[in-house]
Amino acid sequence: MVMQGLEISGAEPRAGDGGALDALIDFYRAFNGRDLAALAANWADGEQPSMDNPIGGIRRGWPSIRDGYRKLFEGPARVQVAFHDFTSQGGGDWHLFVGREKGACVIGGTTIELRIRTTRWFVKIDGAWRQLHHHGSIEEPALLADYQRAIFGAPLAKPVA
Repeated sequence: MVMQGLEISGAEPRAGDGGALDALIDFYRAFNGRDLAALAANWADGEQPSMDNPIGGIRRGWPSIRDGYRKLFEGPARVQVAFHDFTSQGGGDWHLFVGREKGACVIGGTTIELRIRTTRWFVKIDGAWRQLHHHGSIEEPALLADYQRAIFGAPLAKPVA
């Protein structure tokens, strides 16, 4: 199902129906609020979850993913994003959202407008939707270099380890 016109920033009300869309809203509320405890409640526990994006690199397991968020949240950059132009499909115990994030990275008076292709995969664990995988990519090389410069001080010469 294509969710045209719908934008998820975390500020919208939850449906409260136990659906995966509420988990997606919870993720963006936690991320944009820089709330590690809420992110921990959103992601699957243990070593199963994975994340791959231009700032966090490839991370496997919630402890490594949490460390990536912590570094971003404790750094000087302020990143806010909203999910839009997405498709939504799933079954009884899995749900996949594929779309785009738009937002901004603000650091020291400079604002970088972000455009990120994004996939978020949720699974139902013990009756609750938990994020199992995230992939994000920036398809514009200059934007990617600017974003990495803002976060790391320079564009990356090699992938984040």
